[in-house]
Amino acid sequence: MNSPSPEPSLRAYLLGSSPTGQPGRPGRWRLERDLLDRSDGTRGTFSGVVTFTPIDDGSLALREEGTMRWPAFTGPASREYVLEPVPEPDALDVFFPDGRPFHRMSFTPDTSQDTHWCDPDTYRVSYTRLGPDAFSYSWDVTGPRKDLLLVSRLARIAP
Repeated sequence: MNSPSPEPSLRAYLLGSSPTGQPGRPGRWRLERDLLDRSDGTRGTFSGVVTFTPIDDGSLALREEGTMRWPAFTGPASREYVLEPVPEPDALDVFFPDGRPFHRMSFTPDTSQDTHWCDPDTYRVSYTRLGPDAFSYSWDVTGPRKDLLLVSRLARIAP
């Protein structure tokens, strides 16, 4: 079970800075992800780096870059999101680059889990803070098209 985050600000935690932040300083995290297609037992991995970059309005740009290894594909992969502040400093709303809402990110027990509907499948995410320099999250994807479990572990890269 998640414990309340001692971090007063999720944004500051992701950037590795004080609650007031250090303008222009991105937070960098090493990412290891295990991929499982439960429908047929196929397994894969993703290894890379996630960078959280401050945006002037208090948001964060998230960029994930690395290498995906899947039986049918091995090569570079990337994705981007925008994390927007919410009234609670220990949470951020995650949006796709085109502005569509995705889910809420938080480590606090009441909000560490969220759901996203991507017709016709349901994506359920759960975040866990593992310490001052590590966290994990998992996506449990179920529906008529997908039956996936994606488990991501992130560790801060020292500046």
